[in-house]
Amino acid sequence: MLSVLIETLNDEEGLARTLASLIGGAVEGVVRDVVVCDTGSTDQTHRVADHAGCHYVTGGISVGIRQAKGDWLLLLEPGARLSDGWIDEVVAHMARHTMPARFSRARGSRAPFLARVFSGNRALAEGLVISKRQATALSKSARSAEAIARGLATKRLDA
Repeated sequence: MLSVLIETLNDEEGLARTLASLIGGAVEGVVRDVVVCDTGSTDQTHRVADHAGCHYVTGGISVGIRQAKGDWLLLLEPGARLSDGWIDEVVAHMARHTMPARFSRARGSRAPFLARVFSGNRALAEGLVISKRQATALSKSARSAEAIARGLATKRLDA
């Protein structure tokens, strides 16, 4: 069903938080595999991925996309925490749509207005649900998960 890809560089703590939020999806059988795409970490990222049972790859997001087993991919930043209801929203989206989707941010987790205006907009801040076919095509010209997510027209999920 769904492969989760997390591109990381020296963020073992953020990776651990994100992996913990995926447990429900794995238990329900929605998350087929998790691929940690390391871009040169020197911390314990490899150990965190290994202990969690993830596939660990080096060489960037395109390598991870090729190794992912699911027909749909969920691209996340390390440190991302998925809210309640994400599983049902993603399953419904995969069944009805072919276009990519992003999660809605919880109202309490939004940065203050001025911080949003003056900080750089991260394309993966709300995650990205995308078909493996489309991600594969985009990864030929994009060097990172952020580059794949930037500029895509997406549907907004209610989770």
